[in-house]
Amino acid sequence: MSTTDGTPGVLLVLDGWGHAEPDPANALTNATTPVLDSLSVKYPATLVEASGEAVGLLPGVVGNSEIGHMVIGSGRPLAYDSVLVQRQIDSGGLRENELLTAELEYLAGTGGALHLVGLVSDGQIHANVEHLRELLAIAASRGIARVRVHAITDGRDVADGTAGHYLAQLEGYFAETGVGSLASISGRGYGLDKSGDLDLTLPVTLAIAEGTGPTADSWAEVVAASENGDVWVPPTVLDPDGHARRGDVVLFFNFRSDRIQQLADDLVRHLTCQDVHVISLTQYDTKAEIAPLVGRADASGGLADELEKHGLRSVRIAEAEKFEHVTYYLNGRDDRVREVEEHVRITGEGSPDYQARPEMNLDLVADAVAHAAARPDVDLVVANLANIDVVGHTGDHDATVKAAEFTDRQVERILNAAAAQGRWVVLVGDHGNAEKMAKPGPDGTPRPYGGHTTNPVPAVVVPAPGQVLPDTLTDGGTLADIAPTVLALLGRPIGPAMTGRSLL
Repeated sequence: MSTTDGTPGVLLVLDGWGHAEPDPANALTNATTPVLDSLSVKYPATLVEASGEAVGLLPGVVGNSEIGHMVIGSGRPLAYDSVLVQRQIDSGGLRENELLTAELEYLAGTGGALHLVGLVSDGQIHANVEHLRELLAIAASRGIARVRVHAITDGRDVADGTAGHYLAQLEGYFAETGVGSLASISGRGYGLDKSGDLDLTLPVTLAIAEGTGPTADSWAEVVAASENGDVWVPPTVLDPDGHARRGDVVLFFNFRSDRIQQLADDLVRHLTCQDVHVISLTQYDTKAEIAPLVGRADASGGLADELEKHGLRSVRIAEAEKFEHVTYYLNGRDDRVREVEEHVRITGEGSPDYQARPEMNLDLVADAVAHAAARPDVDLVVANLANIDVVGHTGDHDATVKAAEFTDRQVERILNAAAAQGRWVVLVGDHGNAEKMAKPGPDGTPRPYGGHTTNPVPAVVVPAPGQVLPDTLTDGGTLADIAPTVLALLGRPIGPAMTGRSLL
């Protein structure tokens, strides 16, 4: 059996599966994972880059699930939204942006306020505080005196306990530009919820739209009093007169859509009758029509399009937390379900408390993969194993160790099921996370860290029974090489839009 005879297979994305040397903060090497540990010894394997320029991010920027799945699916690096924004800033294009110019001229006519809403940190997963700095400078240059910032604290993409550092930095920007003040504050657990729990979103919406809710004299007292860290800083009004009203403009400055769009839609609903303009820094996937300042890179022509072109059926499987990543993002931000695709969203009755239940519903994911792999009409099963990343984001090292150990057992089940059906398996991480569970804070003291890393990720090809593969995979690869590798194993040519190469 050759490598290009059209053998069906399984693509497993182990979310947050990064590579680093053993360390007290490395939850993956501290876990007992005999199956994952043996993969690179028994099968063709390599490490591939999943961050920075290799996937379309700025140099040194950590990878993330969104860009990771997009690049895996597209077979080429894609200029990420944050990169496109930065290019506009560096070229001066954002200062001349037609939509932003029009909205600032509107404010000059109404005497209204500009409200800037988003995550205040430099984690560069969802937002970059430097983009906020540029927006403040542009507003000042256009004579917009009233600028209100509704800050969302991080604690996940950056070390927990650093919210005060970033808010103090923001106050420095106010002084530097001569405009801006903090109107409200809330943790990302409220402001960036995407589970559909509007009870979490509503207090943030009301603080921005009506200036109602708990109040405080300073952000410092709110942050200090937060019992559950930066993620769960309670939504608080700092300026009761700083809410949005008729004649104002709201600008969401997160560049990543998925976690801000629930708040954006909710806020638009509340502001519909108030004649408040709402725009966004980049394109959002909201129900409401929100005009963006910066567009998106074209991600078409990827794995999904090639599977469709060749009539190859795929089944996409993931828990709710990562479902859109193996569907929407893997398909190049295309939300249609192709005739040759089936989407299986795994839900369970278990608690969403990832620290108390780090196994999540991965057993159900493995069941679904085994079921799909047993179907002769399915050419490719694609699944996301979410635990390592989702639990890793809690910053709880011990819980993440348990998540890795449970993942190991379910990977073994999936490998056995695939082999029984004559399938190969490609395993790959989408970015690093759990291999670095501590990070120095601004004062140099190590703090629990639940964010992503710039480390490479493993890529392994487990052959089908009797399938002949090279002893090793090509070194120096990136996530862009995964789709070409999958297509080669399926016996199909690499798509013309792909610049990646097969690792075989």
